[in-house]
Amino acid sequence: MNTQITYLKSVGTARADLLKKELGIKTYADLANFFPFRYIDKTQFFKTNQLSNTNTEVQIIGKIANIKTVKQKRGSRLTAQFFDEFGSIELVWFQGAKWIKNNLKPNVKYVCHGKTAVYNGKFSITHPELELLSEYNNSLRSSMQAIYHSTELLTKKNVSNRVISKMMQNLFFEIKGKFTETLSPEIIKKLNLVSKNEAMFNIHFPSSQELLLKSQFRLKFEELFYIQLQLIRKNLIHKTKFKSYKFDKIGNNFNDFYANTLPFELTNAQKRVLKEIRKDLNTGAHMNRLLQGDVGSGKTIVALLSMLIAIDNEFQASLIAPTSILAMQHFESFTELLKDTDIKVALLQGATKVKARRIIHEGLENGEINILIGTHAILEDKVVFKNLGMALIDEQHRFGVKQRSKMWLKNKFPPHILVMTATPIPRTLAMSVYGDLDISIIDELPPGRKEIKTVHRFDKNRLAVWKFLRDEIEKGRQVYIVYPLIDESEAMDYKDLMDGFESISRDFPKPKYQISIVHGKMKPEAKDYEMERFSKGETQIMVATTVIEVGVNIPNASVMIIESAERFGLSQLHQLRGRVGRGAAQSYCILMSSYKLSAQAKERLATMVQTNDGFEIAEVDLKIRGPGNIMGTQQSGILNLKIADIVKDNQILKLAREAAKYIVLNDPNLEKIENVIISNTYKKIMKNDSLWMNIS
Repeated sequence: MNTQITYLKSVGTARADLLKKELGIKTYADLANFFPFRYIDKTQFFKTNQLSNTNTEVQIIGKIANIKTVKQKRGSRLTAQFFDEFGSIELVWFQGAKWIKNNLKPNVKYVCHGKTAVYNGKFSITHPELELLSEYNNSLRSSMQAIYHSTELLTKKNVSNRVISKMMQNLFFEIKGKFTETLSPEIIKKLNLVSKNEAMFNIHFPSSQELLLKSQFRLKFEELFYIQLQLIRKNLIHKTKFKSYKFDKIGNNFNDFYANTLPFELTNAQKRVLKEIRKDLNTGAHMNRLLQGDVGSGKTIVALLSMLIAIDNEFQASLIAPTSILAMQHFESFTELLKDTDIKVALLQGATKVKARRIIHEGLENGEINILIGTHAILEDKVVFKNLGMALIDEQHRFGVKQRSKMWLKNKFPPHILVMTATPIPRTLAMSVYGDLDISIIDELPPGRKEIKTVHRFDKNRLAVWKFLRDEIEKGRQVYIVYPLIDESEAMDYKDLMDGFESISRDFPKPKYQISIVHGKMKPEAKDYEMERFSKGETQIMVATTVIEVGVNIPNASVMIIESAERFGLSQLHQLRGRVGRGAAQSYCILMSSYKLSAQAKERLATMVQTNDGFEIAEVDLKIRGPGNIMGTQQSGILNLKIADIVKDNQILKLAREAAKYIVLNDPNLEKIENVIISNTYKKIMKNDSLWMNIS
């Protein structure tokens, strides 16, 4: 199976280079695992007098005559008559005409397959698939023909679906359909799976619909099973191989804060998550935990309590945030909560002055600073801790894998890691991408929080929306108005921030109304100044881009207007909506859009109106956008799966995870005789392992 594809009959060097470049096919194994994406019924043959004007795919047996080249304004086209005993149709080629003309055999029976078209009452097929009837009868033939993905260049170079099918046929003749079994007899028997040989043959040459479905199920299960096996074993190895500091003491800092300073009663979800974290920290194994919680669910207080456990055990803690605004907010919040304690909190970000940096560096190295909060600046090599025991990463999707890995190098043992996100990750995706992390979920909002009312309004409703804003401001409330762009763009017909700011200033004139503006092109000082004015209530309206998506906590803000809402992704819309609803008043989110909406945009906006549940929104988002790469440093795009789809095949994914979990629990090192097949397959897959797989 490792033989280079060049050596397969009918391939050769030029075609092999093309297959490698366009489809990533280098070996026999690559070709065998290049699965069809659909199938067409090839059981029915038509006569030329049975064709109907419905633009359908047909196959006809007949002969070729009258082959000729027709000059056109640009280049030429090749035409031929294809006839049977009842009449004829025209065959047309616009590409590869010279090669096709040289290879056509007049008056010899062919099987012609293609999509019919009608012009001036005459039927034709453009770029038909042609196969000599004698070859057709001797080939691996099934009732359904496999259709493979292709590219423009392959089509141009005459590597058609028929050519790929022929290659696949030659491959199966050469290897005689002998594939190494990759699943244990126990799994095959328990789940009633077809064998690897049967699955591989019937995925390419299905002899029935039933066998095709069984083959697809088997191969999807296998692919997802080995992903889950990697993740579950990685988690197990992580807990045994990577040692960290044992925090077995719950001391005065934690107990005093919990009993006397905590400003509110924790929700049951927060208490549950805190127990999970405490249990991890007490084992001596390295904690690698993902904390998911919807906007406003109270992740920050759980983070602080976790840090107090580290401090009680005479270690330092650190929290990294993706933006200076969010870092500053955490710093102010922690400082206020800890003002009656001896715990020292410091803030380090890109804008921190040299003198202040020097003091912070000294305080970290001598252990005076207990908690360091900051941005990417914390990851710099010159930031050295005396004894960093716990690292928290907020909004973890904003940090690259390589950046996060730097936290591992800050001490003798890697610090305990808690990554937090307010962007709920769909359960199916979490099982695949974060299956090696322990996952905690805060799925309960603090008592007294009112659900944000969300509506979708078109531009023509603007006057009514503006009246609603004036009414809210009259009640003493504040308003966000968010735009997708900063400058006017000729390419996109969206409201831009500067134009919007000017029109809002006209509709909400001074001195009655005061307006702030914040966007990514402003200097940090100017941005912070405007944010502070809004935070203090000196301005009633904040006009902004998505820089306020993360980490602005203004309890008095009750309305979020998102202009050109169709321009935003679902998770971004949900994050923006989470900026309101933080106080006792009823809050609102108004999604403004034009009438020109794609089907996806309509689905996104309808989802936002229907639900406030971040996990439900995340599931819809996953279906629309697709998941990210699983094991590498790539963090967006499509999982590199050959046949499975973690959205459509989530039931198979759950089965695969259960099977993998059972095996790891009963045979952690895959040493038992019944797992020898799984062990051998697993070792082959793990040859491509890398450090990045260890990073949360």
